[in-house]
Amino acid sequence: MKIAFAQINPIVGDITGNCQLILEAAQRAVEADADLLVVPELAISGYPPKDLLLREGFVGRCDAALDQLAQAEVFQQVAGIVGHPTRREVSGQSIANAASLIADGEVQSTIHKTLLPNYDVFDEQRYFAPARKITPMIFQGRKLGVHICEDAWWGERTTRYHQNPALHPDPIFELATQGVECFINLSASPFERDKRHQRLNLVRSHVERHHRPFMFVNQVGGNDDLVFDGHSFVLNESGEMVVEAASFQEDFQVVDLDHLPKPIADAETPYEEALLDALVLGLGDYMTKCGFTDCVLGLSGGVDSALATYIAAAAMGPDHVHCLMMPSRYSTDHSIGDSEKLVQALGVDAETIPIDEIHQAYEATPVIGEDLNLQPLGLPDQNLQARIRGACVMLRSNTHGWIALATGNKSELAVGYCTIYGDMAGGFAVLSDLFKRDVYALCRYINETREEREVIPDNIITKPPSAELAPDQKDEDSLPPYEILDQILAGLIEQHKSVTTLCEEFPEEIVRWVANKLDRNEFKRRQMPPGIKLSQRAFGTGRRMPMAARFDD
Repeated sequence: MKIAFAQINPIVGDITGNCQLILEAAQRAVEADADLLVVPELAISGYPPKDLLLREGFVGRCDAALDQLAQAEVFQQVAGIVGHPTRREVSGQSIANAASLIADGEVQSTIHKTLLPNYDVFDEQRYFAPARKITPMIFQGRKLGVHICEDAWWGERTTRYHQNPALHPDPIFELATQGVECFINLSASPFERDKRHQRLNLVRSHVERHHRPFMFVNQVGGNDDLVFDGHSFVLNESGEMVVEAASFQEDFQVVDLDHLPKPIADAETPYEEALLDALVLGLGDYMTKCGFTDCVLGLSGGVDSALATYIAAAAMGPDHVHCLMMPSRYSTDHSIGDSEKLVQALGVDAETIPIDEIHQAYEATPVIGEDLNLQPLGLPDQNLQARIRGACVMLRSNTHGWIALATGNKSELAVGYCTIYGDMAGGFAVLSDLFKRDVYALCRYINETREEREVIPDNIITKPPSAELAPDQKDEDSLPPYEILDQILAGLIEQHKSVTTLCEEFPEEIVRWVANKLDRNEFKRRQMPPGIKLSQRAFGTGRRMPMAARFDD
């Protein structure tokens, strides 16, 4: 039996467009003489559809689209297993996350997802009812262990999220006891650092227990704050990889279940490469799927805006990236020069708009000038400069219909070292899930490995970071050194460590300062643009913290 799988990039809600992707994949499967095509989880609706599932008629249109796919001429020549939401075979008004076998002009069988993730960015129990039974799919007289994404994470997830595995069925075990010949997992599994290894280790653990081949078919592409890395693969009954699809791009592969290919090497990918690919794909898909062709951002001569500009140029092409260099009275000559070098190296569009005249106009306005004089060179004046720049970027955005990019990193957003309606202004926050240490690592990787030339000027990477909103200002005037700050933040945000525990590793005064800033600036982060989730705990939909609260240790 020859099984093809298509690692496609659907658009959430675009039922017609997504079905066209499936039909094109089916045609390729026919040309490859395949018997069966597999596409990812919820391929018809796109993933995650969120509250579109609650919109009247949406799930019904997905069901109708499945029927139309089944009747398409190409699916008379090849069968397909398609992921989709459905109301069929579900009690009442419930919805199921389903996968259906289509062949010979009809929907021949359907299975439902059993384990519904309800942690981090996942909220499937809000929408779906779990499967009431676990059964194989029968195709050409053979039992296939078809299941959906989280159904393969039994034990790993249930234990991790403090549920009792004994109260939840193990779909893989249930399918194995019913004599399936292979496992086929339809997934929409978003990227996180080291996620590829987690998936491989998980699937290998199933193969080691049950000694059956395993096909993992994942979605690819960016949808809102999530980016899906693809990395679909097939393991043989010994747990060796025999097929692996591309990362961060669409792909199509065919495997003969009865004559699996020889094992291939499990290539290691540098984490910088994966992060950079995720950022480029995530930004590019967000812009394209939202209808934007161009972006605009402020270019300061600092490392954050330099990296954001590189990512934008890689995602959309340099002709579609517009930079505003907005020096103030405190900007250094080297920052302006560094920005000009970056613009030349990337070939992006750039203009210079000095903001000092606008700054002076604020100072000359009686009431505002009085307020500014109360704290000369203080926070109000620094925030004013950031807001002048933000207003210039947003004016250019509004005038030309370009999306404005915010360039702040996770370290700054965590402790509130950013300005609402200033450097936080924009439609997308490119670096919002990168700590400052990651920003530097990616800049070095770009020059040394990705481009093998000095694209980001070395001075941008080596000079002390500064907002340049006051004379001789340095970030470390207001913040702990980033190498300490980032470790504390990782402990608080991503590892859920307590202040008490972190005080055993770092100076107590610094830990308590960081923790207080993290908690007190939740209101700012609620107002930041969406960004790309790269870690297990990104700011945004997956991290839900109160704003009006007092936190004990």
